Amino acid sequence: MTKNQPFFRQTMLLIGLLFISMSIQAQATFTSEQYREDLRFLQQTVHKNFPFLFKKTTAEAFDAKVEALYEAIPRMADHEVLVGFNKIVASFEYGHTVLGYWEGVIPYHEMPIVLYQYDDGIFLQGVHKSYKEALGAKLLAIEGMPIEEVLKLMRPVVPAENESFVKAYGIHYLTFPEFLHAQKVLKTMSTSVLLTLEKDGRQFEQRIEAVPFERFPRQYGMVVPGEDWLEARDLSTTPLYLKNLDKIYYYEYLPEHKTVYVRHSQIMDDSIQAIPEFYAEVFDFIDKNEVEKLILDVRLNGGGNNYKNKPIVTGVIANKKINQPGKFMVIIGRRTFSACQNLVNELHTYTNAIFIGEPTAENINFYGDNSPVTLPNTKMNAYLSFAWWQDKPQWENRPALDPQIATGMTFEQYRTNQDPALEAAMASMGSDFITNPMNYFTQLFTSGKAELIKPEAARMLKDPSYKFFDFEAEFNKAGYAMMSSKQFDEALFIFNLNTELFPDSANAWDSLAEAWWKLGDSTKAKEFYQKAIELDPEGETAVHAREMLQKIVEATKQ
Repeated sequence: MTKNQPFFRQTMLLIGLLFISMSIQAQATFTSEQYREDLRFLQQTVHKNFPFLFKKTTAEAFDAKVEALYEAIPRMADHEVLVGFNKIVASFEYGHTVLGYWEGVIPYHEMPIVLYQYDDGIFLQGVHKSYKEALGAKLLAIEGMPIEEVLKLMRPVVPAENESFVKAYGIHYLTFPEFLHAQKVLKTMSTSVLLTLEKDGRQFEQRIEAVPFERFPRQYGMVVPGEDWLEARDLSTTPLYLKNLDKIYYYEYLPEHKTVYVRHSQIMDDSIQAIPEFYAEVFDFIDKNEVEKLILDVRLNGGGNNYKNKPIVTGVIANKKINQPGKFMVIIGRRTFSACQNLVNELHTYTNAIFIGEPTAENINFYGDNSPVTLPNTKMNAYLSFAWWQDKPQWENRPALDPQIATGMTFEQYRTNQDPALEAAMASMGSDFITNPMNYFTQLFTSGKAELIKPEAARMLKDPSYKFFDFEAEFNKAGYAMMSSKQFDEALFIFNLNTELFPDSANAWDSLAEAWWKLGDSTKAKEFYQKAIELDPEGETAVHAREMLQKIVEATKQ
């Protein structure tokens, strides 16, 4: 980022494109003292210039990690130090805040495979031709360690905002032997890694020889097939979201559905047509033709320059033909990130968009726009975010923008070119589909139909379309809102409802106990606090419940 462009969004994608063409440097020899000096420099720089990053972690926790690494460095190999630094930077849990490991100051290797995590597991979506038999196989274990355990061990190295980010961008860390070894997945460091795979009902082992890191032919996280690389998908046809990937965006009219489909995969101007001209053409087509629905597909969009979002948002707002409930559908996913997170935030706030697919890869409000901090000895770069993007009020901040209609994808659906998200977007909205459940429940309550809330909530809980809507948390929040406004009867109704819908939730019972305590009924409060303790005897909820029980005992003695 240059000084005359203070707000230009640097994304992971752009950083990768900037540095990936750099050749891997010959391995330099650094002493433990040099690594330690770099670590202290990083620590001091964070405290001096980036203290605002202590949002999801604390300064104390950060310093504790630094001290642990500082003490361990003399016993560590170079690649272990690399991963150690990587984890320190990743601990801030912002996707733009990342160590530039790809720059190759400390060389590492990569297995020539491309992984993708589908609803039914992690599969080898692409492979080098040398491993043709492994193409399309499900990954069960690495060096005998079950993949579930591998994922847990590798999680700390990923600078992840949320679990969608891990699926999209963190999955590739599983192909780096040095990272696998540093995280104790590999018992000894080796560039030859044994995978346990399953394909066509048969389980087998495949040894993969990693190569010095290079830019494999990948686009939006998936392999680009060619002479040396193979793709698991049936290439005889191409689903819309993978068509014309040589273009940043394109649109297509689907006459049988009276729908315009737009796939937009970077917030950047295409060399063929700039964003304002492209969307002017799209909306002009919508106005002049028999169009009943617009589908905007940004599931592959990793961001770019959020100043280019305006023509998209204002274009939708101005188009009365499209900006209606059920007429404008937005497909989001695990790669929706950075400037595209800003875009979907704005569409969520200002339009009648219905979101379909998977949660986005970024928090709704987040730190972006990073600056390189070059470590003095190794010259490794830590890219630390400095710009806080707050598109929503702080009480609306969430780990991700969740879809109102949840869809996933199995490997077989991918292999056979099915697209559940697009199918859901093209389908007619059923009369029983509720885009905003809490508004709906509020309307039932205020219109004297409170008895319908429980069966309706129970129905939605069984519907996979609502899988990302946190009913328990939303009811709990509504209950506390009632309590804060002294509407205790209403609060009791909501908290009781939550315990009926979620009888195994310690937090639901804890909240109900608190409501009774505020009403002055210590008997019921003690009963429900005890219930919370029974359900979560070692957890934070039990700690709070025990503290409250002690307060009740002390209060009754007075």
